[in-house]
Formats: sequence, structure tokens, C-alpha cells
Amino acid sequence: MKQFISVWVRDPRIQKNDFWHAHMDYEICIHTNSLCFTKKMSRVRRRYWEFVWLREKLQENSLLMVQLPELPPKNIFFSLNNAQQITERMKGLQKFLELILESNLFLSDSCLHLFLQSELDVSRIEACVLGRTCYSVSQAILRCGRNLRRFHSQEDLSGLRRTEESFESDSDCAFVEPEPQQ
Repeated sequence: MKQFISVWVRDPRIQKNDFWHAHMDYEICIHTNSLCFTKKMSRVRRRYWEFVWLREKLQENSLLMVQLPELPPKNIFFSLNNAQQITERMKGLQKFLELILESNLFLSDSCLHLFLQSELDVSRIEACVLGRTCYSVSQAILRCGRNLRRFHSQEDLSGLRRTEESFESDSDCAFVEPEPQQ
């Protein structure tokens, strides 16, 4: 069977921080049969600046061996009420991910997998990749969006309980702040 990876960027939502501040986030959906992925279906929400972070991380981790695709440009006049701007940005973000997912080099990057399949914020993604969490990359991914699967085997359920216990236990265990650089 031929392997496939389908990615969609959709469902833009305005998130209000307070009366004056709001931002847009987008749902990223993955459907795949690729052996590179822990989960075959997933959904997460990400902001534009998180895509910028991902691109920088992938560039850093690839040691400049590959030219990364561009993101849609940052627009200082971007309006949360302009449907055309939102649609163009979503298309650009989707095209970026599609091109990234065509590269075997990037498919081996843990930051990419955590970005696409976990609900961790970028600081926790970095901590997880560096081994500064008591959960693994796979555990972080398996914890996200469990409701996408209809049926669980007993083995899946016991593994999920163990993973949840490690995530919900002492918060110091779940995330260790990196040492300040001097």
C-alpha cells in the first residue's frame, strides 16, 4: 500500500485575550498511513507565530542542508475581519506544511511531530525534545485528541492511563525550565 500524508489547515478562529487583544488560530488536521507518524489522525490548533517558530526550528535542526519553503508573509495590516487575508494565509500555511511533509529529513524531526500532533506549547515542545520532561514525544502525541479514535483496545486504555498519570502528576516533573544561558 502506498503511504500518504494529508494535511489541512482550516477553521480559523478568533481567540479574545481581553477587550483589546485578540488573535487568530488555525486547526491543523493530519490523516496518514505513514509509519513516520505515531497517530494516523490528529487535530491541533496553532497560531501564525508558532508556524514561524517551527520553520526556524526545522532550519536549525536541518543544519542548513535544505532550503525550507516560505511561510506566507507577516502582514502588519492583517485584519481578523478580512476573509480574503485569512483565506490566503491559511492556503499559505497549508502549502508550507505540504512541502515540509514531502521531505524525509523533516519527517524525522521530533519538533515537527509535536507541533502537528500534540497540544504542547512551543516551550514544552522544546523541553520534550531535549528530554526535560517525564513524558516522551510519543506519549505527548498519544495524549492529544484521544477522542478522534472511536474504539480503544484494553492495551491502549492502560497505556493512556499511565500517560495521563505522568502528565497530571507533579508539574515539576512534567516540565523543567531550561537553564539560563550565560
